[in-house]
Amino acid sequence: MPTTTREIQLAQRPHGEPTDDDFRLAEVELTDPGPDEILVRNLVMSVDPYMRGRMNDVKSYVPPFQLGAPLEGGAVGEVVASNVEGVEPGAHVLHQLGWREHAIVGQSAFQPVDTNLAPPSAYLGVLGMPGLTAYVGLLDIAQLREGDIVFVSGAAGAVGSTVGQIAKQRGHRVIGSAGSGEKVAFLRDELGFDAAFNYRDGRVADLLAEAAPDGIDVYFDNVGGEHLEAAIGALSQNGRAALCGAISVYNATEPEPGPRNMTLMVGKRLTLRGFIVSDHWDRMGAFAQEVGGWLRDGRIHYRETVVEGLDQAPRAFIGLLRGENTGKMVVKV
Repeated sequence: MPTTTREIQLAQRPHGEPTDDDFRLAEVELTDPGPDEILVRNLVMSVDPYMRGRMNDVKSYVPPFQLGAPLEGGAVGEVVASNVEGVEPGAHVLHQLGWREHAIVGQSAFQPVDTNLAPPSAYLGVLGMPGLTAYVGLLDIAQLREGDIVFVSGAAGAVGSTVGQIAKQRGHRVIGSAGSGEKVAFLRDELGFDAAFNYRDGRVADLLAEAAPDGIDVYFDNVGGEHLEAAIGALSQNGRAALCGAISVYNATEPEPGPRNMTLMVGKRLTLRGFIVSDHWDRMGAFAQEVGGWLRDGRIHYRETVVEGLDQAPRAFIGLLRGENTGKMVVKV
């Protein structure tokens, strides 16, 4: 067993878009697991948009990353040593100590995963936190109803692509936006979206009106900004929006102006509701049964953008914020 391991630390807090200088690859001592702990060799780790907020030293729903300490996030690895009853070396587990080659994880901080159902990386995407985010946001927060027309922004990402497919499996018309012609083709041809557009091709409001001439009933927001304003304009009476993220402004150094048409919310009786997936772990069982079943039956699909090597994790994260991924962005450690 090695006596040292490597991890990615936050070297300094980014100003605007993160750069390589904001991260540090460090070699640290590897200790043995203590009572009720396991030692995990990470196989794959996740980079996610929410991590950008944790790099700022501001109060939020989760504590900020600490300078000089390893970053955190979803990872799946193989147990190499265990002091937890019933967990044997060779088992695969999901935990939140990514951005490092090895992790010592407490008994209550991991869950076993079935790599016979899907590869380890799927538990960071379609079967993991992004998938649950899609499920809860669409069904519980936006309260999907029969006959709803659904619009998803950032639809080629890990969350958005799952939102659209859940809506399609339940019989809805689905429109998606993405940032390239290739991603638009992915949404229409592979995932079965009814319509999709490249938001770089014009005003989002005009592109959405063309794709959804009868308006929309549900908006799943991953982008914020111009997309949110366009969706407010297109939502029908009693329309609902699940506000999941606003990646268009995550690197902004000054506050961005909000939608200019929020007065429409009154006359249209709109509901716009933000949510955090960690408040909804109780839905994991229903999600895993339904979406896991669809995946097993080949009724939903997922794509991954894979970056090789722990040392490339910062570049993967920067690329994620630039929209360089299709589907889930993962790093093979």
